[in-house]
Order: sequence, then structure tokens, then C-alpha cells
Amino acid sequence: MRWYIAFVIGLLVSGSAHAFEANELMLDLTNHWVGYASIGIFIAAYVLVILEEKIHMRKSKPVMLAAGLIWILIALTYNSQGLPESVEPAIRHNFLEYAELFFFLLVAMTYINAMLERGVFEALRNWLVAKGLSYRALFWLTGILAFFISPVADNLTTALIMCAVVLAVGKDQPKFVAIACVNIVVGANAGGAFSPFGDITTLMVWQKGVVDFWEFFNLFIPSVINFVLPALIMQFALPAGKPAKTEVDMDGMKFGGLMVVGLFLMTIVTAVSFHNFLHIPPVFGMMTGLAYLKLYGFHLRQKSKAWSHCTENPPGSNDDPYDFDVFAKIAHAEWDTLFFFYGVILAVGGLGFIGYLSMISGFMYGELGATNANILVGLLSAVVDNIPVMFAVLTMNPEMSHMQWLLVTLTAGVGGSLLSIGSAAGVALMGQARGQYTFFSHLKWTPVIAIGYGASIWAHLLLHA
Repeated sequence: MRWYIAFVIGLLVSGSAHAFEANELMLDLTNHWVGYASIGIFIAAYVLVILEEKIHMRKSKPVMLAAGLIWILIALTYNSQGLPESVEPAIRHNFLEYAELFFFLLVAMTYINAMLERGVFEALRNWLVAKGLSYRALFWLTGILAFFISPVADNLTTALIMCAVVLAVGKDQPKFVAIACVNIVVGANAGGAFSPFGDITTLMVWQKGVVDFWEFFNLFIPSVINFVLPALIMQFALPAGKPAKTEVDMDGMKFGGLMVVGLFLMTIVTAVSFHNFLHIPPVFGMMTGLAYLKLYGFHLRQKSKAWSHCTENPPGSNDDPYDFDVFAKIAHAEWDTLFFFYGVILAVGGLGFIGYLSMISGFMYGELGATNANILVGLLSAVVDNIPVMFAVLTMNPEMSHMQWLLVTLTAGVGGSLLSIGSAAGVALMGQARGQYTFFSHLKWTPVIAIGYGASIWAHLLLHA
């Protein structure tokens, strides 16, 4: 859950533009200097987001400023026309969407951080490294695990774990590291596409209510095809043999690691049940699930106090196996990512209120057609982060069939695999495997990944048309 990350989010009801389009007092600012200025502000902000790694400025800063400036321009224009009452409801609508998203992600991030602290993922990494598998076996195992872990955890965390395995065993084989990282990125993104919890975009679609929870699994076969086809081709470029034996620290996970995993699964069940059976926002289920973790944290603190009475070490010392602080895990959440979402939602909502999203929707889904438009969304996701792209689609809320909504969910999720910069997983792995997995080492396999992208779309249309 880092970089645009990676766990997800939510809510995004049809968007401010459509929520208020019935208001006869709305102004068309698409050809007004305010509209042009807002577009310029948003583009400038997003260029700074893209350059984050180069300029070392957190991505939340420019988009938060852009959101504020866009709505200031809108408010000043409406006030000058004697229509101040039109702007406030639109802002409140967008902010409510963000609030639901914020708390949903905060809980998910807290659980992932708790599992990291308990050593759950480290234990998995050590187990894989100690197996002494061949390069080809490791290639497939890390890819398959990335595919099946990302639907529950986020695709970014999953990719980082698998990359750590690849780096540990393939440090003397940069060719293996490069190909395996490409495979991990494709697998993690494909796995995240068929689960509401696998990617922020799928979470958005689910919370909007466009696709029910269980319907996401209709994308399982297309997602498998998206991952397997490129992997089948890439495996022939792998070096032969086995990596040299690697010494690893085989310390197991901390006390309560599996319990935290179980509580996270219970939290997911709670969120789904709240949404499907009680018809209330899933964020309430997630917050209820946070209470599970807090109660378990209280139990661990009691055990920590009891342990301290039997030893000379104070509670919370480095040797304390029961030391656990829920609020410390919340503090370690990706706050920059959370604030980035605020900026994206409010900025895109402002552009929608101006009228630009309706214009784009008319062209893409009117002129091009739903299928071509949704394929284009996936291609855009390879260059521009899929979160603002999907939020824009949800805000436009085009009239299209259920099958088409599933298609855009698929393409937005897997389209980012076409380039290393197209997904949080790819960007993170370029940093983790610096010098071995690069933009160009990924670009080399883009035609192969494109085959999987096209085949997954064909499979979806064939199965669900």
C-alpha cells in the first residue's frame, strides 16, 4: 500500500458532475478561462506526480494544491454570477466520497502493516528462499503467488514480497531478476483485477455498486489468461539451472501473526456482509473489523504485562514477543497515498463540475463506443495512473451494460502492466531492483504483455457478451 497503491478504495458514487447536472443553475465553464486554467492546473500537478522519483516531492502535495485552486476558481466564478449556493453541495458530495474511501483504506493499510510487523510476509519469503528451487520454478512460483495473494492484500505489497524473494536468490543473475520482476508485476496486477480488494480501481467499482462482490470473480478466467500467456513466452528466456544456495534467517513469525491474518479475513467478510445483506456502506464493516484488531491488541498487551512479571525485561522491550500497538500500525499507514486520493477525487470532481467529464464521456462512449472506450482506458492506465482514470469513468457514469463495466474494471486493472510506470507495483519494483529491473527491461516484453492484454479482453467478451 504504497505509491498509489496500492489497497485501495472506495466509494465513488457517480460523481459530482452527474449528481448536480440536473441543477438548472449550473454554468458551462468548458470554454471559459476558468475551465482552461483548471485543466492547466491539473496537468501541471500530474506532471509533478509523474516526476515524484526525480524531484523527490511527495505526490500528494501538487494534487492537493490543484484541488484547492480548481475549486477556488469555480467558487469565485459562481459567486460573481450570484450562484454561491451551487458550489457547496458539490464539494460536500466529493468530500463524502473521499471520507468513505479514506477510512476503508486506513483499515486495510493498518492490517497490512500489522501483518508486516508480525513477520507474516517475512516468514513466507524465508520459506521460499530456503526451498532451493530452479530459476524456472521460482519464476512460476513467485508469479502464481503474486496472482493469488494480491486479491486479498494489495498488488503493491504482494509485488514487493515476491521481488524480495527474487533478489535474494537471483542476485548473481540479473537477467532472471528482470524477467521475474516483469512476471510478478503482470501477475500482481492480473490477480488484483478479479477481486474488490485487489486494487483501488476494483474497490471503487464495488463501492459505487456498479458490480456486486461476487460478480468480480467473472473476471477470474480473463485475469488468468492475462497472466499466463506472457509467462508461457517469457519462461523460455530464463537462464537454466538453479541459483546458488542462499543462507536465510529462518526465524518464524511473531506471536499472533496467523491470528492477525484471520482477523483480516473476518474483516473482509464483515465488510462484504454489511454491503450485501444489510445494504450499508462496506466502510462500516471495515471499521468494525478494525475493532477486532484493537481488541486483539488489548489481549496482547495483557499478555505483555504478564510476561514482564516473569522476566526482568519491561513491557514493550525488544525481547517482548507480545508487544503490539494498534495505533503504531495506523501511524505507519501510507498517509501520502491517502492525501493523494483526496487531491485526485476533489480535482477530478472539480473538472467534472465544470463540464469536461461530460464532454469526454460523450466522445469516448458516444463516438468510439463502449468496448473501444474501455480498451482505451486500459491503454491510458499504462501511462497515467489507473486511479484518476477510473475515478473519471465513474464520475462520467456512462450508460453501458454490465458486461462493459466488468470490461473497464479488467482493462483498468491489467492495462498498467504494459509499462513499468503504469502501476504501483512496477514503480516500486524499479526502486527495489534498481539497475536490474528497469523501464527498458520491462518495455522489451511489452509486446508479449500486450498479447495477454488482448487475449484477456477477447476471453471476457467471449464469455460474457
